[in-house]
Amino acid sequence: MSTTASDHQKLWDLIKDIKFGMFTHRHANGMMHSQPLTTLNKSMDEGNKLYFFVARNSDVVKQLAQDDNVNVAYTSPGDDSYVSVSGKAQVLEDMEKKEALWSPMAKAWFAGGPSDPELALVQVLISHAEYWDVKESKMVQVAKMITAAITGTPPADMGEHKELRMS
Repeated sequence: MSTTASDHQKLWDLIKDIKFGMFTHRHANGMMHSQPLTTLNKSMDEGNKLYFFVARNSDVVKQLAQDDNVNVAYTSPGDDSYVSVSGKAQVLEDMEKKEALWSPMAKAWFAGGPSDPELALVQVLISHAEYWDVKESKMVQVAKMITAAITGTPPADMGEHKELRMS
C-alpha cells in the first residue's frame, strides 16, 4: 500500500469542503466519544496534519493527555464520498499557528481571539487514511445493486476505495 503525492491530494480534495469532521477519541470510561469539529486547515500540509480549535477545559483536551489515538470521519453523502483518518493528537501551544488558522467564525466560541486563554489548538498527525469515492450516478449504482441482488454476486466497481499509510 504505497502512498503518493496524488493520493494525498485526493484525500485533501475529498475533505476540504466538508465543514465538520466527527472527531473521535477514547473517553475516561473506555468508551469511544465523538463530536463534530471544524477542520481549520486551508490545505493538507507536508506533515499530514489536521488542526482543530477546542476549549482548553474540554473532554478532548483532558482525554488526549491519557490516550492520543484519534479518528476523524468525514462524509459527503450528496457526493457519495466518505473519509476516515486516524492518527495521534496533541495540544499545541503555538500562538503563530493559532493566528494563522484563526477565522471570524471561531470568535463565537473564543471571544478573546487567538490569545483567548480558553483556546486550545489540537493537531492530528495522520498515520492512516481510508476513503470511498463514488462518481457514478445514483441510477447506475442502483442498477448495479439490482443486478447483484438478482445474480447473487456482489456489485462490481462501486467507486474508488483506497487505504493510505501516511507516516
